[in-house]
Amino acid sequence: MSSILTNNGAMVALQTLKGINANMARTQNEISTGKSVATAKDNAAVWAIAKTMETDVASFKGIRDSLSMGQATVGVAREAAESITELLKEIKVKVVASQEDNVDKEKIQTDITALRDQIATVVGAAQFNGLNMLNGEAENPVKVLASLDRASTGAVTASHIDVATVDLTTGGDLAALADIDVTADNGATAALGAIDALIATAIDAAASFGSAQKRIEIQASFVGKLSDAMTSGIGAMVDADMEEVSARLQALQVQQQLATQSLSIANQAPQNILQLFR
Repeated sequence: MSSILTNNGAMVALQTLKGINANMARTQNEISTGKSVATAKDNAAVWAIAKTMETDVASFKGIRDSLSMGQATVGVAREAAESITELLKEIKVKVVASQEDNVDKEKIQTDITALRDQIATVVGAAQFNGLNMLNGEAENPVKVLASLDRASTGAVTASHIDVATVDLTTGGDLAALADIDVTADNGATAALGAIDALIATAIDAAASFGSAQKRIEIQASFVGKLSDAMTSGIGAMVDADMEEVSARLQALQVQQQLATQSLSIANQAPQNILQLFR
């Protein structure tokens, strides 16, 4: 049945054209933004997950900065502890030389005192951004922010790498260094017994800092890779597949032309009714 009041064909063609235009607009939006999920209305669940992960990625950038700071701080402490170890080895050489009776122990003691003062200078200079891990004044252990761990409930907790500090001053772990005096009676013998323990203390400190620095370095590398992986994961969820979008755009353009032509044909249908009344 044909009707001049209700054009069902035009109505169907119009709804089809509206649907195609809506898909066209969505496709053009994907092309302009590069994202298939640009706003919450596109896919609320995926958008929410992506935004949460984006905040985590931003946080990991801050963590990398913290790890870089921690690595530099521990590196300074390690270098200083290694330098102190070398200075203590020089002191041992002087102490061994003082075991001979036919030597000038006063001059040897002068050299030992100079080396001891140099150790104090190294300890005082071994700071990074005001944090000195060798003078006994820093909080023990020093906490280096290493990660932010998100539980399945959404709760976030910070994890740290603890780095133990040492006190390589003559008032701390190297206190016996102040008592070395090869000019005193039996001083050379006593010094020989004390110096090896002091060297072992400095070696242990350097080794401990070296292990901590290596751990921080490994964690920094992991955080960088984790951040990249999370960024890729976010992209997989929200980024548009441009090859697919291109193919879809061309198909929609053809559909749009056909739908427009179909609507035009449907709108001409009532004109055909006039032929019945001629």
